[in-house]
Amino acid sequence: MSKRAVCCTMRAMKTTLLLPVVVLAFCVHLSAAPMTDQDREHLLVHFEMTGQMLAEQVRGLSQAQLEFKASPDRWSIRECVSHLAVAEPDYWRELMAAVKAPPDMQEKKSSATDADILWYGIDRVVHTKTGGGHEKVDTYKDLNEALAKFQALRATMIEYIKTTHDDLRAHSFGGKEPIDCWQWMLEISTHAERHIQQIREIKADPSFPKK
Repeated sequence: MSKRAVCCTMRAMKTTLLLPVVVLAFCVHLSAAPMTDQDREHLLVHFEMTGQMLAEQVRGLSQAQLEFKASPDRWSIRECVSHLAVAEPDYWRELMAAVKAPPDMQEKKSSATDADILWYGIDRVVHTKTGGGHEKVDTYKDLNEALAKFQALRATMIEYIKTTHDDLRAHSFGGKEPIDCWQWMLEISTHAERHIQQIREIKADPSFPKK
């Protein structure tokens, strides 16, 4: 066999070997479009913000301040943090389950805008009733334990935001009034923001202990 024929044969073999790799890469690209840089950055900034805000709001508070209630039917600061430590693991598990399901947002329309989700974290005019077991605010009697649980999961979620290739916009979350999974992940953070606002309200109460 001539040198030219050998070279042609080797090039053909290389092409044959590389073709499955190219096809696989193309199929992976088609099946899962990653988050846009903007969506990733918005989630990252909000999660980092609410994590830092919570830690700052409870830093240095006395036990009397942590347990103070403006009225018997309202939560204390310690109970707010306990609620977040109980609720966010459930929200995270629900998100992961929704992302593993087949993408379906092409056939659906989100019941909320991104701005609606952001406003949920700010608007404390409308109060919602906590349920689903997340009202068990005495799960953590110790603030530091609750805060550590919260921060550990936050680290996991932030790492996911930084590294995931999941297309959160392609998957729905919820039944009758669905939103997309990106919006649900944002709502995990805006939900925490609501309770940070609640903690600020407690601290602003005229009867809040001085120390």
